[in-house]
Amino acid sequence: MRYHLIFVILPVMALVFAGQAFARQVTDQIGRSVTVPDRLQRVVALTPALTEIVYDLGREDLLVATTQFSDFPEGAKNLPRIGSYIQPDLEKLVALRPDLCLATKDGNPKDVVEKIMELGIPVFVVNPRDLAGVMATVTGLGEVLQAQDKAKAIVADMQRRLETVTGNIAKAKTRPGVFFQIDAAPMVSAGDQTFIDELIRLAGGRNLAAGPASYPRFNWEELLRLRPEVVIITSMAGGQSVAELQASWRRWPDLPAVKNNLVAVVDANLFDRPTPRLIDGLEVLTAILHPELFHVP
Repeated sequence: MRYHLIFVILPVMALVFAGQAFARQVTDQIGRSVTVPDRLQRVVALTPALTEIVYDLGREDLLVATTQFSDFPEGAKNLPRIGSYIQPDLEKLVALRPDLCLATKDGNPKDVVEKIMELGIPVFVVNPRDLAGVMATVTGLGEVLQAQDKAKAIVADMQRRLETVTGNIAKAKTRPGVFFQIDAAPMVSAGDQTFIDELIRLAGGRNLAAGPASYPRFNWEELLRLRPEVVIITSMAGGQSVAELQASWRRWPDLPAVKNNLVAVVDANLFDRPTPRLIDGLEVLTAILHPELFHVP
């Protein structure tokens, strides 16, 4: 029944899009030329980060649906859901009659994106890999959603704040060793080619988990050998409180981070979503690593 419905709707969707009086060509971040209506009306964001950026651009009026875990800003919680970003419900998606979907190369499986396009729905794909990539994503979506002025203002603010941080960090006399805990069971951190690794370096720290594995796992024996000077914890899994998350580290009072009371719990969404809020995460991290140079009110 599901496949029958999709194949019935497919030609309808193609006719609807073909009937657009005006269309334009835009190039997405993986180099594809995408044809979109000149006047967008119905957009589906296929990740929480993309939903957030659409709100940042002031074009939430276009959003008709998003995926699970889209919880920021507050208004995003009220949007209809079409499943997860890995396995969206294509029948629900088609029923919403979107004239554009927004996807990410690393987040949304390639075969899912291809299936959506086969249904006659254009998909604009972004590929943010670092802060510069996030800025490029904001600029690209600003063009697609016709919010260029807002996109320019967001990018300018990000650049200004980044320059403030890097200017202050240039004065730092030390670069403490940082262990960034993403999850506790198993203990997972972030290696090279991740947003977290970039933020640690920009904030004036040394990423003790740096290496070829993007998300390496550690046991306590390995962690004790690393002797982190600062521990950052983002995992709130299992409903643990801040004190409970810190308690697992406080069992080791001889660790420099514990001895100097530098075991901090931070908002995970400031570090793991490729949105302008990564700059907030950078400022938070810098204030923890170098409070003498940078202060967040």
